[in-house]
Amino acid sequence: MIIFYNLGIKLYWFIALLISPFNTKARLWVMGRTNTFSKMEAKIEKGAKIAWFHAASLGEFEQGRPLMEAFRKEKPDYKILLTFFSPSGYEVRKNYQGADYIFYLPLDTQLNAKRFISIVNPSLVVFIKYEFWHYYLNEVFNKNIPLYLVSAIFRNNQVFFRSYGKWYRKILKSFTHLFVQDTASVDLLKSIGINNVTYAGDTRLDRVAQIAASCKAIDVIEEFAQNKFTFVFGSTWPEEEDLLVKYINNSPGDLRFIIAPHEIQHSHIINLAQNLKVKYILHSQSAGAEISKARVIIIDNIGMLSSLYKYGKIAYIGGGFGAGIHNILEAAVYGMPVIFGPKYQKFREARELIADGGAFSISSFDELKNLFENLTTDTQKLQNTSAIAKEYIIKNLGATDKIINFLNKN
Repeated sequence: MIIFYNLGIKLYWFIALLISPFNTKARLWVMGRTNTFSKMEAKIEKGAKIAWFHAASLGEFEQGRPLMEAFRKEKPDYKILLTFFSPSGYEVRKNYQGADYIFYLPLDTQLNAKRFISIVNPSLVVFIKYEFWHYYLNEVFNKNIPLYLVSAIFRNNQVFFRSYGKWYRKILKSFTHLFVQDTASVDLLKSIGINNVTYAGDTRLDRVAQIAASCKAIDVIEEFAQNKFTFVFGSTWPEEEDLLVKYINNSPGDLRFIIAPHEIQHSHIINLAQNLKVKYILHSQSAGAEISKARVIIIDNIGMLSSLYKYGKIAYIGGGFGAGIHNILEAAVYGMPVIFGPKYQKFREARELIADGGAFSISSFDELKNLFENLTTDTQKLQNTSAIAKEYIIKNLGATDKIINFLNKN
């Protein structure tokens, strides 16, 4: 198994190198790992007491952020090292003030893992949600360094629970303790002999609650929405944008729409705008524009979405016609029904919110149209579904405190 693992790692590196001249993300991934160890040796303070947090990408960072910030408050004598696997995490948060050191995680090889741990010499290691890098976890385990997995979620179709998953189960047994999002994950882990597990919940809920509590007004959006019935379409992809634009073009004139596409390349934004038959503006061109006369504002930048939901009555979250939905909790925290495409089964919060009645899945334009019309005309239903979404967030808060309390006792 280790032979196949090593071959897979080398193949991943080779493919990234091969496509890096033509692919921005791959280029950043490769270039970001250039001279990483030299950078680490130059920046990391010798003898510092270090807590190492690892996030695959931006979503996992946001998930772990409440924990990092609570940890810093509880243990100010530690330096925090934050690593990312993906450029979409590192490039956005490389200047995050809550960590003392931020680097790309070097590729998972035996030599890299040994050198990394030798330089960092962490006193504590936290992996957020997933990414089970064999050599890094094995090196941490062999050095008897406390190693934690937080906000994890497991499904019975994962390799750990297969008859051929013995090698992968051994990786899981490297962790000192695992904090999971649901009781089903507890049961699955115990079924393979892993009992050092606690149901703590999802730290993302703590994070979205923090964001909502500190959300500042966005003047342009306030002028645009004007207390009118406003939809927020977040992290949308082209396939679902076709459905959404079709609805917008035939919708009542008193409705307003905020569209924040997942991809903000100029060509995509222009194509999206050209398909609209109603008055629209781009956020980047809103200065001096007659904002109040527009029915659609297209957000052609990043970093605003979590605050935009504040202005909506109904949210549509993208990704459900592709690999899977984006973060629906960012919208639900404001007390609004959340709608998304058909591919949501991997997301616990989506399944639970649908079961509670605070979220809905659609798979066609007719379903989307009927649902939108129902929610915009039935005031009582809108109020009920909004209250359910809000209550879901409230009743699931507290994962960060549970984990911090555990760490303080151990």
